[in-house]
Amino acid sequence: MRQASTRFSDEQRRQIRQAVAQAESRTSAEIVPAVATASGRYDRPEDIVGLWLAMIALAVAWWLLPAAPTESGTWGGTPEWGRLLAMVAAAVAGFAAGTAVAGRVGWLRRLFTPRRQMRDEVAARARAVFFDRRVYRTVAGTGLVVYVSLYERGAAVLADQSVLDKLGQAAIDELCAALTSRLREVHPADAICEVIGLAGEKLATVLPRAEGDINELPDALVILDG
Repeated sequence: MRQASTRFSDEQRRQIRQAVAQAESRTSAEIVPAVATASGRYDRPEDIVGLWLAMIALAVAWWLLPAAPTESGTWGGTPEWGRLLAMVAAAVAGFAAGTAVAGRVGWLRRLFTPRRQMRDEVAARARAVFFDRRVYRTVAGTGLVVYVSLYERGAAVLADQSVLDKLGQAAIDELCAALTSRLREVHPADAICEVIGLAGEKLATVLPRAEGDINELPDALVILDG
């Protein structure tokens, strides 16, 4: 799976940083953009793919290795112990190969992952960013996280209490809907820049930048590969 850090050039990171700085020049809110390679580990889908491949390998081994004949006067076929050993080895190898392939092929792992689970993982990782990056610690409670998770193809927008009080949850949901819509059409860097600009416009009307306002959080894009 391609890492998030490889998806953004230096120029695209600079554009996102500038978008944050421009948006924050009109509002007292602190906007933190973040992109993760994946929000969850998803070990179970890997095991499911491994199990399917183990069953296929077991069936192939059973078909290719006929049992030893019971009639006298013939010596063809495979002894039962050898057949059993080969089938066990095929199942183990199939399981190992399946889990390895699923761990590297994103679409295959997504195929066996419930969509609801991926949504929950995206929401949980976005909340982790909100707290780990100290977005909740702004003086006036004006933090806003714009979060994108590439593997799940999901996004979230989280706001601190002052932003929620002034802007409302409906407006936050609109920002998230705009972000996911643009992510289907353009590069994540462009989608993030556009939504940051839109957030800046909305926030400027309810949380305008005050005289002497201090930039409390970095403007740079947060990259989460791990």
